[in-house]
Amino acid sequence: MILRLPKKRATDWVALAQKSLTWHKTTLARLEFPRAAINIEFMPTATTPSRDAALETRVFWERFKTEIIAVLIIVLFAIVGFAGYRFYSDQRAAAASALLASAKSAEAYQQVIANYPNTPAGADSYLLLAEAQRNERKFAEATGTLQVFINKNPNHELVSTAKMAMAANLESMGKNDEALSIYQQIVSIYPNSFNAPLALLSQIYLLKSKNRIEEARRICETILTRYRESFWAGEAAQELRLLKPNASSQPPPAQTIPPLLTAPSSTPAATTLPPNSSKPR
Repeated sequence: MILRLPKKRATDWVALAQKSLTWHKTTLARLEFPRAAINIEFMPTATTPSRDAALETRVFWERFKTEIIAVLIIVLFAIVGFAGYRFYSDQRAAAASALLASAKSAEAYQQVIANYPNTPAGADSYLLLAEAQRNERKFAEATGTLQVFINKNPNHELVSTAKMAMAANLESMGKNDEALSIYQQIVSIYPNSFNAPLALLSQIYLLKSKNRIEEARRICETILTRYRESFWAGEAAQELRLLKPNASSQPPPAQTIPPLLTAPSSTPAATTLPPNSSKPR
């Protein structure tokens, strides 16, 4: 037996089924999307497997042990070599100092320079050799020795002293202009050295010999201004007094005060009496 529905009711059922199907699709889609988002957002990450530190160290050593051993050997040789060099340098410097202490002549100083050229004693030997040559009046040789010392030891603390000795040698040879130039170099290059005021004072003597009195006076004032605490300040003050013109040689200034305003003399003048007046009793 076949059940037959009315045509209008069948049409209503079809429309209701279509609406129900559409509702289920949209509703399920809205519910499934947040669920998928939640699943993606809170997805657990995979944890890294823990490693044993001792095992990693063992692997690193087995992989790079050749390079590590080579570096350690190089460092060890460097330390041993540096220690050996320091020991050799100290022994050599001590031997040079002992030889310099026993040296008393120019030949002995030359021997120290030849045997120990790069030692402090060897550098000092140049200065002592130049002094010995100057005492023998070998001014040119002494100047050359000092120049070699300066060239080999440009940062030595006694370079300014060597330049002062060179200037003194040039003065002894009559080369005053060259000596004056060296003194000026010392003041400009080493203004804070102990030789700077002495170099200024040496310029004063040379300028006086050239009759450049005004320049010499300015240098005296410079010494008194910059180096007032040094020993050479007193010498500069004395030279400045000698360079000033003599006041006694100038004529006395004319009297500008009227005679009536001058101070009376200490002895009163004798009073004259009229001829017929009697002396007071």
